[in-house]
Amino acid sequence: MNKFNWIKMGLKSLIIIGLVLILQANVSNKYSIKTENFNFNVTLGMSALAEKQEEEKPKEVVIKENRDNSETITSLTGSLTGYAADCPLCNGTLACKSSYDVYKNGVVTYPDKYFGDVRIVASSKALPCGSVIRFNLKSISSEPIYAIVLDRGVLGNNIDLLMPTEKAASKEVGRRTITYEVLRNGW
Repeated sequence: MNKFNWIKMGLKSLIIIGLVLILQANVSNKYSIKTENFNFNVTLGMSALAEKQEEEKPKEVVIKENRDNSETITSLTGSLTGYAADCPLCNGTLACKSSYDVYKNGVVTYPDKYFGDVRIVASSKALPCGSVIRFNLKSISSEPIYAIVLDRGVLGNNIDLLMPTEKAASKEVGRRTITYEVLRNGW
């Protein structure tokens, strides 16, 4: 090969290397932009999540005196849903009272020392375990329903009422907004 061919091949190689470097710089820049956009989206997502959690913090609606004026009753508004111990991932134990197996015993009530037999509900940690609430649900009872917080798994002021079966939970409770009164705040 003559000297001219070597120079020609060298120039071609330099051009190819230059093109590869330029393309690589463009690709790196695109990935950098995508990473920045991803981080921006994650930041936006976390901001939205923080706002949503702020919205779901318990908000007191009404405070009024109890009948005997010895304590105040707090009224809260939240979503009411139903759940059952026979769901596929449920084991029948309660977060606040694991020894009280609702699935094995087939119960949806709890014998409270002061309120008698009360229904069982799941709540967020906004209501301490052992809290007793009262609400109306005409699809289950014409009388007010008294319930005790013995389970967890919901957010904010929302309440999940324990039902005998999932079918009953969806048919009789569904999802609705209710106002309920906190009669006792924890054990």
